Amino acid sequence: MRLKLPPSSRNWLSLSGVMIALISLFMIIFLFVISALLDQGGSYLGLIIFILLPAVMIMGLLLIPAGMIIQIRKQRAGKDVTKKDWPKIDLNDVRHRNATLIFLIGTTFFLFISAIGSYEAFHYTESVQFCGTVCHTVMEPEYTAYQNSPHARVACVDCHVGSGADWYVRSKLSGLYQVYAVIANVYPQPIPTPIKDLRPARETCEQCHWPEKFYAQKLRTERHYLNDEDNTHWDIHLIMKIGAEYSALGLKEGIHWHINPAVHIEYISSDKNNLEIPWVRYTNRKTGEGVVYIDNKNPLNVEMVTEENIRTMDCMDCHNRPSHNYRPPAFFVNDALTANLIPTDLPEIKSLAMEICEKDFPTADSAKRYINQTIVNFYRDKYQNIYKKKKALIEKAVNGLYSVYSQNIFPFMKVKWDAYPNHIGHLEFDGCFRCHNDRHSSSKGQMISKECQICHMINAQGSRENMEFATFGQSLTFRHPGDVGDDWKDGLCTDCHTGLNP
Repeated sequence: MRLKLPPSSRNWLSLSGVMIALISLFMIIFLFVISALLDQGGSYLGLIIFILLPAVMIMGLLLIPAGMIIQIRKQRAGKDVTKKDWPKIDLNDVRHRNATLIFLIGTTFFLFISAIGSYEAFHYTESVQFCGTVCHTVMEPEYTAYQNSPHARVACVDCHVGSGADWYVRSKLSGLYQVYAVIANVYPQPIPTPIKDLRPARETCEQCHWPEKFYAQKLRTERHYLNDEDNTHWDIHLIMKIGAEYSALGLKEGIHWHINPAVHIEYISSDKNNLEIPWVRYTNRKTGEGVVYIDNKNPLNVEMVTEENIRTMDCMDCHNRPSHNYRPPAFFVNDALTANLIPTDLPEIKSLAMEICEKDFPTADSAKRYINQTIVNFYRDKYQNIYKKKKALIEKAVNGLYSVYSQNIFPFMKVKWDAYPNHIGHLEFDGCFRCHNDRHSSSKGQMISKECQICHMINAQGSRENMEFATFGQSLTFRHPGDVGDDWKDGLCTDCHTGLNP
């Protein structure tokens, strides 16, 4: 039986649309089966299956009616048509009946496939794989840091988008420009942090973290290495006052007091990255009492004190690098030495590693070559016995340094620790000292103090041969490693520490 269709369907444009749609559909099904059964293809196959090929198939389907409309207009052009009626469908006409059945069956099948495809496309574009690997070169720093973060098992969209249709739509509209920027090669290096459009932490972080349930004080131990020949280690043990002395006291005091439901902390920043905070307001929610603190050294322009410039303090004001933290060399080299990724048996390896990390490179490959050449040449020229007898240690140092370097510094995207300040702590970046700097005072003389023991107590500190310990419940006075005297007491840590200090 010959399949009869309306004459308008007999044109090259509609025929081409049919072929394009069928071929695209076949490729979608084939590639989907391959990826599902063999688990092959990676992120780029998903991009083809759920985004590119469906777009081509839809384009082919649109060509079919477009060709028919053009054909009908050509047919009418040769006739004197004065009356224009709606198209008539006569199911007694075999051609109309066949066209209608094909349309209904095809539309039902297409809607079914589209529903499945849309569902899969949604989940694919929400996946970590899509966020981190599709634009590999551009997103490599963020994806690498994320994989080595405490949130490595939390999907990107849980923090960057969160729940709700409005934020989902916002993220997709923002993503359109990001796609254009990558294709047109106009993306910034490094990519700026979207602080202005950041969703409040209470709508993202607090979906997992329970603000009212923080625990008591916590012991933190750190090991540093000095820039001397012996790579002398220097330990410090801190009791971090995350909460009150006992967990039953809740957020009565401690670091997390800032988000105590009974208090309301607001601030105004004079720069877009929230590095300078000249105005702070504390409000007691129970009594309604409020206190405004002004930075005496860097006062805020009165015109800036408006509701639109006031931000309520939340988790992200301190924990601003929860997943994409690019650590300074002073930290990742210390940890590599502690983990024996870089052998401490090599003299001066700490100072040599810090000198290497200070240099900028155009690519990761050039950094790797420089690390290898510098370390090998250093021990060949200065420590010949070690170069001859301990080449395995030298090779281990090269591989270990490049391993931690490549997790924190990305030359092509110009990403490293100083590109994205981390507000936790106060060593390489001002962090806590943005407000706790002995400069913010109220009209009544109240001050936001930078006293060390507000946040932590030192239990122990020193080198292996010269370790001192505090009695229980007491704190040691901080002793700065090396011979620097008491100069450190007069300023901030960041006056000297840049990320390349021990």
